[in-house]
Amino acid sequence: MNASSLALDAAHLIDRLDRLARSGEATGDLNPAQWEALRFIARANRFSRTPAALAEYLGSTRGTVSQTLIALEQKGQITRQPSARDRRSVMLALTAVGERSLKDDPILALAADLAGADPEKLCIVAETLRRALQAMITRNGGRAFGACYACRHFSKGGSARWPHHCLLLDEPLSEADSRAICVEQEPALPTL
Repeated sequence: MNASSLALDAAHLIDRLDRLARSGEATGDLNPAQWEALRFIARANRFSRTPAALAEYLGSTRGTVSQTLIALEQKGQITRQPSARDRRSVMLALTAVGERSLKDDPILALAADLAGADPEKLCIVAETLRRALQAMITRNGGRAFGACYACRHFSKGGSARWPHHCLLLDEPLSEADSRAICVEQEPALPTL
């Protein structure tokens, strides 16, 4: 099998895995778009938990995301509060119900299937998928949404409570913040 046919085979496998994972999502109280929104809110840092960032992350319209958020709020999965930084913006948060739902997230079954792989091979697969995702994001003009610690604006150092700092937003970051995904993330330049 040559590289291009192997790449096409891999793309078909990814597509099939995605469809099978999503079929499990539709069996409960939440639809696939609602699951994606819950996952984003759980993974995003406090600066990125907004409807606009969610729409950007999903590659969706704000209107579609708005309908998803209305449904999640009605189901008691999330809350929306005015932003302390910008009163025109809304901040999203998971409720206890939303956090419990994520413990039964259908994507965890796929993660369990992948966890059985050789760790070195899984690392290579994850890095390959990361690079493919970055290429697609670049081609589509989207944003990376990477972890803060891998951003060019990330700075180590600070207090015990706030051991890191975002130089772009001039905001302190906790250890948990440093691992969360951010709408403002710009990959750090490799050091030589």
